[in-house]
Amino acid sequence: MDTRSGFHQSLELLQTELLAMGNSVENLIHQAVDSLTRLDEKLAHDIIESDDHIDDYLTTIDELCLRLIALQQPMASDLRIIGTAIKIATDLERIADHAVDIARITLRFSGEELVKPLETIPQMAEIAKEMLRESLISYTERNVHRAATLAEKDDLVDKLYSNVMQELISMMGVDYNRNRQLTHLILVAHYLERVADHVTNIGEGVIYMVAGKRKDLNI
Repeated sequence: MDTRSGFHQSLELLQTELLAMGNSVENLIHQAVDSLTRLDEKLAHDIIESDDHIDDYLTTIDELCLRLIALQQPMASDLRIIGTAIKIATDLERIADHAVDIARITLRFSGEELVKPLETIPQMAEIAKEMLRESLISYTERNVHRAATLAEKDDLVDKLYSNVMQELISMMGVDYNRNRQLTHLILVAHYLERVADHVTNIGEGVIYMVAGKRKDLNI
């Protein structure tokens, strides 16, 4: 096997690991919001325990990237691909952390009922998951246009975040327990807004990887 052939096989393995990590992270976001919506404590515990699995993905990807740099003598364009993979894995790990944050809030509501049915928060989660899928497709396709369109969906998540924050603040009164729960729901919305930001970071990485230019999608 020649050096470049081995390099490309290693890149394919790297991409496979990234996509598997991304799929796992997307599932965690779905499960986290589901655990909150249904106040499912067992599911919340499962999400928290699965965080180690995501960390394992990050370690594997970091090691693959370091091995590629050390053994394959990559060119400048290759280094952009490797550097982008490290950055994507880091953003995916942080998204998983936010899923865990939401699961911990589910556990804080133990023995309670939600002050209101959740509507906007699941909607934010659906858009964020769709963004994540699109970002990973843009990575595999090396599609700059697809990566750039993430900015529009990020704007939508920002608007929903602003709306839900205003709604929940308006519901606050003198009841401490009610206010505490509303505050935690605002935090959940904030975590999902941050998830969307991390996804746009992935899109920016894809654009840099393909075009060699940096573009800010979080404007």
